[in-house]
Amino acid sequence: MKGRRGRSRAGRDVCGILLLDKPPGLTSNAALQEAKRAFKARKAGHTGSLDPIATGLLPLCFGEATKVSSFFLGADKRYKSVFTLGSATDTGDSEGREIFSGSVDTSNESIASALDEFRGDLEQVPPMYSAVKFQGQPLYKLARQGIEIERKPRQVTVLDISFERLEEDKVQIDLHCSSGFYVRSLAHELGERLGCGAHVSALTRTGVGAFSLDDAIPLEQLTREENTGKLDELLIAMDVGLKHLPGVKLSDDAAYYLCRGQPVKAADLPSEGWVRLYANEAGFLGLGEVLEDGRVAPKRLFNSG
Repeated sequence: MKGRRGRSRAGRDVCGILLLDKPPGLTSNAALQEAKRAFKARKAGHTGSLDPIATGLLPLCFGEATKVSSFFLGADKRYKSVFTLGSATDTGDSEGREIFSGSVDTSNESIASALDEFRGDLEQVPPMYSAVKFQGQPLYKLARQGIEIERKPRQVTVLDISFERLEEDKVQIDLHCSSGFYVRSLAHELGERLGCGAHVSALTRTGVGAFSLDDAIPLEQLTREENTGKLDELLIAMDVGLKHLPGVKLSDDAAYYLCRGQPVKAADLPSEGWVRLYANEAGFLGLGEVLEDGRVAPKRLFNSG
């Protein structure tokens, strides 16, 4: 018992968000563990997994910042992807077994027209090779055993989708979608509509909410700077990723009572919803929710000291 507790508390108290550029071939958890080791961090978590073949933006939360990871899980996502036409696989990507092949006889116009049909709200069936759970088991584990489970469609939204180019049998697209959207399912359905089959052969996540891949740090950079003492400079403050929420400044008295669990009054509160809370000396306190009576109640406060 003592050993287990010792292991769980080992490491530094690191606090902040790292925008990681995940390389191909690694699971999101493997990338997280490498980053956690580089920082020698006590506590860390990722904000929604990327497939091993996928690259791109993977926000990692350290320490107290893990308390805001759910806000990134539900954020919009942006992707650039390449679909290979003429071949459908059981996983929906290039790692799977081919289950259908067809001749590719299509045009830029027919591809663009087919993609336009996916815009807006739609229902999407999660692929069997996904982390969605059935009776406590991830579907991908059942799929590897040859078991297929009937899945219920989920409501998702394609905010924007654009066809960029077609080179031989490779289609490149740019996608802006809601959380929970499966690009592999999109590739499969596009292949069905075109009558030739398709799968994802490359996928890069370029955005998560307000975060951009342009600001992300390659994993190899963490390794290079692991012993320089400069790694913490790569972290961004946890409230930076929450700028889509209104910011509210509290008086010293209000901050005192709010930090003791009491709803308080504040100027310039929105009529409803979550807000970022700040105090003069303490800075960012955490998150609150506006009540019907016009006060703000503490919901998720942080100890960054």
